Amino acid sequence: MVLFVNGTLMRGLRLHANLSGAEFLGEFRTAPRYRLHSIHDLHPAMFEVIEGGVAVEGELYRMPIEVLRRVEAGEPPRLYRGPVELSDGRVVEGILYPRALAEKQPDISEFGGWRVYLAALEGEDLG
Repeated sequence: MVLFVNGTLMRGLRLHANLSGAEFLGEFRTAPRYRLHSIHDLHPAMFEVIEGGVAVEGELYRMPIEVLRRVEAGEPPRLYRGPVELSDGRVVEGILYPRALAEKQPDISEFGGWRVYLAALEGEDLG
């Protein structure tokens, strides 16, 4: 199975070890159909919108079912797998979050990705 990840599972981030045994296929962007929110600055929450969406940066992995099970078991509450359209038109499984819950948290869509958002936070801390 192929999975698009856009948060703490990405290389160098907190939950990346959960992808041990998965094959990294590269960095990708979604089609501009998503919004991205920060859940307490611990992980991103991505959901699809009809208008006003942005392209979100992430990584694509191919993995056996046992790795997928480990990934799902280690995900924060309420994240779930669902279809995600990539910028090249392919639709793959991705990690999504319920829109109604995400919209209660800060919208970070303008950053285009979790890494850029984290870098901005670190810049503020150094301020």
